Amino acid sequence: MNANAKGLLAKAALLTATVIWGSSFFIMKNTLDTVPPFYMIAIRFSVAAVILSLFFFKRLRHFDLKHLIGGGVMGAILFTAYCLQTFGLMSTTPGKNAFLTTVYCMIVPFLCWAFLRVRPDIYNILASVICIAGIGLVSLNESLAINLGDVLTLISGFFYAAHIVAVTRFSKGNDIFLLTIAQFAISGMLGFVMALLFDPVPTQIGLDAGISLLYLCLFSTTAALLLQNVGQKYTHPSTAAILLSLESVFGVLFSILFYG
Repeated sequence: MNANAKGLLAKAALLTATVIWGSSFFIMKNTLDTVPPFYMIAIRFSVAAVILSLFFFKRLRHFDLKHLIGGGVMGAILFTAYCLQTFGLMSTTPGKNAFLTTVYCMIVPFLCWAFLRVRPDIYNILASVICIAGIGLVSLNESLAINLGDVLTLISGFFYAAHIVAVTRFSKGNDIFLLTIAQFAISGMLGFVMALLFDPVPTQIGLDAGISLLYLCLFSTTAALLLQNVGQKYTHPSTAAILLSLESVFGVLFSILFYG
């Protein structure tokens, strides 16, 4: 397969991930009513790690320290981003949470400059200004204040940007599937540690919450994050950030259609 075909497939993978994530914001909002946040994160990533390990078990014999370190860094950053976003979602609407998360679109070019030595151009800077204006229009209320959920969501955007840069950094020369498995495993482990320390054990999870949690595990975590990692391997990080920011569009759309 030539480079152009790989590039198109990579962009299609990223766009598919955004649709899945866009549909997950209101589902995650409803799931949080019965499943504590750290347990939800722990379950999502642990199930994803098991599923990918079963699908790509033949690759596991090539797992080494490089994959553990790279996947560990990616997993720790992603876990932090998910925690901040999830706690932010508890205090804001799914649509606003989806929109504010995509602040990473303006941060990625500058993190690439700092860590990958790729300098942003005028288009990156212009996009940053537009992004900041959009965030203000969505998040500021009549008193020009934003709530705690909005602040946590904005901070999560920084960590999502760091995750995009980390994927670009560690995917070079490494098996992206093994990196993703390690990323999921580390995130799941951190989730269970935090859940045991801070969350009550969920004793009753209804059928609706169980179905929602299964959707989050299979599609929003396993499928979407794998599509992101694979797509990013063949896409410039700034381009990937712009494509991934479309999750806010789908997030607001699904929030309006199903959450009101």
